Amino acid sequence: MRINLSRLGNDLHSGVRTLPIVSRRRTWYLISVAVLVILGSIAVVRGPNLGIEFTGGSEFQVSGVATTDQDLARDVVREHLPGNEPKITQLGGSSLRIQTEQLSSDETGSLAGDLASAYGVTTEQVSSSFIGPTWGADVTWTALRAVLVFLVLVGTVMAVYFRNIKASVAALVALVHDMLLTAAVYVAVGFEITPATVIGFLTILGYSIYDTVVVFDKVRENTADIPAMPGTYEHAVERAANQTLVRSINTSVVALLPVGSILVIGAFVLGAGTLKDIALSLFVGILAGTYSSIFVAPGVLVDLRRREPAIVAHDAEVTGRTARTADRAGATRSAATAVVDDEVDVDVDGDASDDTDHGTVKPRPLARSGSGPAPARQQPRRSTRRRRRS
Repeated sequence: MRINLSRLGNDLHSGVRTLPIVSRRRTWYLISVAVLVILGSIAVVRGPNLGIEFTGGSEFQVSGVATTDQDLARDVVREHLPGNEPKITQLGGSSLRIQTEQLSSDETGSLAGDLASAYGVTTEQVSSSFIGPTWGADVTWTALRAVLVFLVLVGTVMAVYFRNIKASVAALVALVHDMLLTAAVYVAVGFEITPATVIGFLTILGYSIYDTVVVFDKVRENTADIPAMPGTYEHAVERAANQTLVRSINTSVVALLPVGSILVIGAFVLGAGTLKDIALSLFVGILAGTYSSIFVAPGVLVDLRRREPAIVAHDAEVTGRTARTADRAGATRSAATAVVDDEVDVDVDGDASDDTDHGTVKPRPLARSGSGPAPARQQPRRSTRRRRRS
């Protein structure tokens, strides 16, 4: 059966349908924790695959090769550096990238010549570069500083925008969740961490915040006047999450299609490179951001705000009003049942019949008491609706 997202979106927005998003927030928390633990364990065992920009070393690129057999390059590097295991990556269909530890100028020239001979190309087709570890440390510190500044600015802006610091904290919790999940996936998959990866990380931070702001803006609209809300605060947040669910899915699908295409082209067509590094972090980050903005952030917001005095008082009033309504409904049903039972009686023959017939009340049988003789059986007055013929 084909699912009509448009109809589903209308039903969720109008309240005809409601998915248990906030009411089952503990389940979503457990799912997030389980995924993070599993991926984090794999990442710890495998270890990060840091690029040469962070570790420092020498890099060689051999272009126009007739074969992309990586064993040739590995054997050449081992002859020059017996204790070093190079990182060899295929770039496209006719290029290779070889990364080694730091080499001197003479060692770099000698290794470049041997690589050219091994692959049958000229020395001009082998390029070399050197990156010191100091530059990698500077890049790492700059990236961390950028993330910290971003978090502080975003937290401040959201606290001012929503006029509630707890909304800002909930959004930052979802943001940290996205960062950890993306980093765990990146390390577990084994992709190389490069400056392009950092760019992708910074990009998904903005996307995650944007998606969360959309949901929280709907929450603010539904909870603008807390005393006048028809339901509890949790119900209002639940409705906001349902109202923005289809919109978040549509936005994510539109964003994932081009990012997924870039990821496939960068990873399988053009080989490793900047496209692949950015695309993977964006792809995972968009998925994580969509999930957290719907299933994590609203639940965290409810947990942070449910103990506020105004919300506690309103929820108690709604709960009491609901209980009183249920009691009145139960009393009405009991009274109606009693009336029906009172209108139906059992005649002396044991058959159910009406107590009245043309205004005449049927006598009820007398109850026996003690051991005295039974009263004489009284024949009730019978009447018929059949009109006598004159």
